[in-house]
Amino acid sequence: MAKWTAFPYDNAAFVYTPATLKKHWARLHAGDAEPFPKDAAVVQAWVHFHAGEFQAAYDAGLAAGGAGITVANKAQGIYANYLEKKEKVKLEMFLEIAERAEAQQGEEPKNANAYYWQAYALGRYGQGISVAKALAQGLGTKVKGALETTISLAPKHADAHIALGAFHAEVIDKVGKLLGRTQGADTATGLKMFEQALKLNPTSAIAMIERANGLVMLEGDKRMKEAEQLYADAAACEAMDAMEQLDIELAKEELED
Repeated sequence: MAKWTAFPYDNAAFVYTPATLKKHWARLHAGDAEPFPKDAAVVQAWVHFHAGEFQAAYDAGLAAGGAGITVANKAQGIYANYLEKKEKVKLEMFLEIAERAEAQQGEEPKNANAYYWQAYALGRYGQGISVAKALAQGLGTKVKGALETTISLAPKHADAHIALGAFHAEVIDKVGKLLGRTQGADTATGLKMFEQALKLNPTSAIAMIERANGLVMLEGDKRMKEAEQLYADAAACEAMDAMEQLDIELAKEELED
């Protein structure tokens, strides 16, 4: 496998030991509601992930198997979304994650993150090929179903609420309210999902960013001021790991645009 692009920021503050990782676990995983691993090899894979060593986290997660598959999926998903430069490679990575996550569902039907990472990967893949194309391929139904399953298995999964809000917003933004209804998308549900995500994980920069994007997609320019405030709040967040640092950098970019 080609060498992945390195995390481009200082990661000194994000290097955890298994003990410090356990201490900060609840805060670090407020988004994905992942339980602390029983297997030391999986803990080590998460240590790599939080430090921004995404390829090492991916390799260690796959090698550990079981709960390690979730680390591998998250590491590859976050890497592909933020750091992979080649569009073709990025799309291939998202399809790989979706496939692995679907297989994981077969092994562990009650594992919320097996459904979440399938949805995340197919959602990002759909954005890459165009939302309209993705909907025509039936990916919208898959994404929505997998996210609803995630939330039914883990009601406090803030990231699934964000992603489901983004689903409603993207569909309505790209195909309109009328066609959006045929995909099960509606404005009120989208807004409610974003709100719930921030209630569950109030310090999440990505929840603020996605809510800002969603407000403008769903309700237009009248929500622009509110969206800009959300970007500013996200940019002012304090990162606890590499992924959060990438989210904060994204918020800064949004403010500059």
